[in-house]
Amino acid sequence: MLDRLREIVQEVNTAKDLQTALDIIVSRVREAMNTQVCSVYLLDSDINSHVLMASEGLRKESVGHVSLQMDEGLVGLVARNAEPVNLENAQQHPNYHYLSETGEEQFSSFLGVPIIHHRKVLGVLVVQHKEKRSFDNGEEAFLITLSAQLAGVIAAAEASGAIQGISPSGQRRADASFSGISGASGVAIGEAVVVFPHADLSLIPNRMTDDIDSELSAFSIALNRVRDDIRALSDSVGDQIRPEERDLFEVYLRMLDDEALGREVNDLIYAGQWAQGALAEVALDHVKSFEQMKDPYLRERAADIKDLCSRVLFYLQETERTKPKVYPDQTILVGEELAPSMLMEVPREKLAGMISVKGSGNSHVAILARTMGIPTVMGTLDLPYRRLDGRQVIVDGYNGTVFSNPSEQLLQRYQEVLKEEEQLVRGLEGLINLPCITPDNHRVSLWVNTGLMTDVVRSLDHGAEGIGLFRTEVPFLLSERFPSEQEQAAIYREQLQAFAPKLVTMRTLDVGGDKALPYFPIEEANPFLGWRGIRVTLDHPEIFIAQARAMIRASEGLNNLQIMLPMVSNLQEVTGATQIIKRALRELQEEGLDVCMPPIGVMIEVPAAVYLTRHLCQMVDFVSVGSNDLTQYLLAVDRNNSRVADLYSAFHPAVLHALKYIVEQAHAEGKPVSICGEMAGDPGAALLLMAMGFDVLSMNASTLLKVKAVIRSVTMSTARELLEDVMQMSDAQSVRSSVDLALYNAGVDRLLRSSRSN
Repeated sequence: MLDRLREIVQEVNTAKDLQTALDIIVSRVREAMNTQVCSVYLLDSDINSHVLMASEGLRKESVGHVSLQMDEGLVGLVARNAEPVNLENAQQHPNYHYLSETGEEQFSSFLGVPIIHHRKVLGVLVVQHKEKRSFDNGEEAFLITLSAQLAGVIAAAEASGAIQGISPSGQRRADASFSGISGASGVAIGEAVVVFPHADLSLIPNRMTDDIDSELSAFSIALNRVRDDIRALSDSVGDQIRPEERDLFEVYLRMLDDEALGREVNDLIYAGQWAQGALAEVALDHVKSFEQMKDPYLRERAADIKDLCSRVLFYLQETERTKPKVYPDQTILVGEELAPSMLMEVPREKLAGMISVKGSGNSHVAILARTMGIPTVMGTLDLPYRRLDGRQVIVDGYNGTVFSNPSEQLLQRYQEVLKEEEQLVRGLEGLINLPCITPDNHRVSLWVNTGLMTDVVRSLDHGAEGIGLFRTEVPFLLSERFPSEQEQAAIYREQLQAFAPKLVTMRTLDVGGDKALPYFPIEEANPFLGWRGIRVTLDHPEIFIAQARAMIRASEGLNNLQIMLPMVSNLQEVTGATQIIKRALRELQEEGLDVCMPPIGVMIEVPAAVYLTRHLCQMVDFVSVGSNDLTQYLLAVDRNNSRVADLYSAFHPAVLHALKYIVEQAHAEGKPVSICGEMAGDPGAALLLMAMGFDVLSMNASTLLKVKAVIRSVTMSTARELLEDVMQMSDAQSVRSSVDLALYNAGVDRLLRSSRSN
C-alpha cells in the first residue's frame, strides 16, 4: 500500500492543473482500494455547497453539475465535523441524502474523509462500494493521507484563480488567502512580479508573453550555445573516456533537437508561455517522469536532463539580463526568498509591497521593508508563488496575509483601507512637534528602533526623542565580512551625531536564532535556544572588543551613547561583558581619545532574566525589555512560524504579568526601564505599558505618531483602570477586546487597525 501511495502522490505532483489532479486521484484510489466508486466534492463558499468535481464510478454527466448544501448528506457530515465517516450501510444513516443524478443508490458502503488545509475544510474525498463492506483502519489512513496531499493542490489552484466554474452556477472562486508573518505593516494592492535566483528551473514562474517571435529566437540562441558547449566538451576529453561514455554527448545533443525537448518547449512558447517558463515546465515534467522509473540507470538520467536544461536556462537568463526590466506602477515583489539586491532593482516609486515565501519578520529584507515603509508579508510557505506572476494580489502587512484572485468586494474593502491610511497619516502630522503627554499630564518618552541611516532620518522627521534600540547587526548582515573597527565606528558615528544630544542605545551584536551572517554560519537544531546574542560575542572576545572600541570611539565629543547587552540569562554574562567594555575604554583612553564610560544596560528577553531583574539592576544602569523574544520564550511559540502564529500574542496574561513584574523590580532599584519590541508600537498595548510604568517606549518610526495620538487622548487614570481590569483576565482575546474598547471609548478607534498588526 505504501508503494501505491507514493506512486499516486508522485503522479498528482506532475499534474498540469487541478482537474487533472482530481481525475488522477479518483482513478488511482478506486483501483488501489479495490472499490467501485471514488469521488471528490469541493466546497464552493459562494453558494455554500459541496460540488461533485471528479468521480470514477458515478455517472459522468453529474460531475460539475451536482451539489450538496453545506450540511447536507454524509458529505456535509464529514465536512461539518472535519473527521472521517466510515459506514457499512450508508442508506441506514440519518444523514444519508440520495442524489438520483449520480446513480449512487446501488452503493451501500461509504468512507468519506475531509480535505483540510490550515484548519479549513476544502472538500471531501469519498469511496463507495456496492456490497456491505467495513473499510479497515489501513484503508482509512490511506485515504486520509491522500486527502492531505490533495489539500495543497486545491489551495494552490485557489491562489492562482484556477478554480473557475466550480459550481453549477458557473461562479468563480475568489479571495484565496495565505497566512504568513508581518514583515512591515500597511496594505498594498498591485501586480505580482515574481523574482528568482538564476539557473534554478524549480523557481521559474509562469508568465505569458505577447512577443512570441522574440521568445522563440531567444530559446533558439540558448539551445545553440549549449550545443556548442557540448561539442567543445566532447572534443576536449578526446580519448580520455570510453566510447560508450562519449556517446552520451550525442544523446544530449539529440535531446535538444527540434523533435525532442526543443519541440515541446517551442509548442508552449507558441501557446503564449515565455521561453524560461516553457523550458522549466518541460524540463521538470521529464525530470519527474525519469525519477519515477524503476530502472536505476534511467532514474539517474533525471539529473542529466536537469543539468542540460539548467545550462539552456542560464543562457536564456543571460540574454534576458541585457534587456531593461519594466516594472508595473504598483509592483508587488514576490519571491521564494527575497534578497536586498532584488529589492533595490525596483524603482522605489513603483514598489508597493513585498511577499517572501521564506524568511522571518527579523530578516534584513523585512528590516529594510520597515525602513522604507513597504507593506510586507514573510513566511507564506503555502503560497504557490510561481503561478502569481502578473496577477493582482493584496498584501495585508498588518495581519501577515496575502490575498490572490481577489473579488471586487475584497478589492473595494482594501481600497477603503488605503484611503483611511492616507487620511490618518495626514491627520497625525500635526502631532510631530507636540509633547507625548496624557490629558492628565503624565509624560511618556517615545524613542525609536533603528538599523540604517535612513531609519534615523524618518525617526527625526517623526519627532523621536531618542534611539531605544540600534540594531548593530544590520551593518554586519549587509556586509560580506566582519566590518572593521574603523568601518563600524563610521556607521555608529553617523547615528550618534544625527541624534545628539539625544541618547542612542546600541545593542551589541545579536546574531544567531533567525539572524545568520552568511560569512559566519551557525547551524543548530534549535537556534533560538542555542548560540546567539551575548553568548556568541563572549565566546568571540575579538569580535566583542572591536565592536565596543568602535562604539566608544564613535561617541567621542558627543557622549550620548548607551550600550545594551542582548539575550542575557545570568549575572556572569553581564560581568564578562562589562569587563570587555571597560577594557575597550582603557585602551582608547591610553591612545589619547577623550572618551568616558557609557551607561550599560541589559535586555530582558528570556524568562530567566525576568526573575533576575532586581539583581541585574544592581549591576547595570538601565534595563530594556525585548517583548518579541520574551513573548516567544514565555509561550513556547516560534514567532516566525506562520503555522502557530495565532498562538503568539503579547496580550497573553503570562506576558502581561511578566512585564508588570519587571517594571516593579527595576523601579524598586531606582533604575529606568524601557521596552523596545513590537509591542511598544502597538497603540493599544502602549496604554497598558504606560500604566505599568515603563519609562520609555521604543518602536519603529512608522508607528510613533499613532502611539502618540493614543497617549494624548487617554488619561493615565483611565489607562490604570484598564490595566487593573485586564490583569484579572485569563486569555489574550479578552485582553485584546478590552483594549480595543478602551480605544473606541477614547475616540481613537481609527487606530485599531494598527493595533492588530502584532
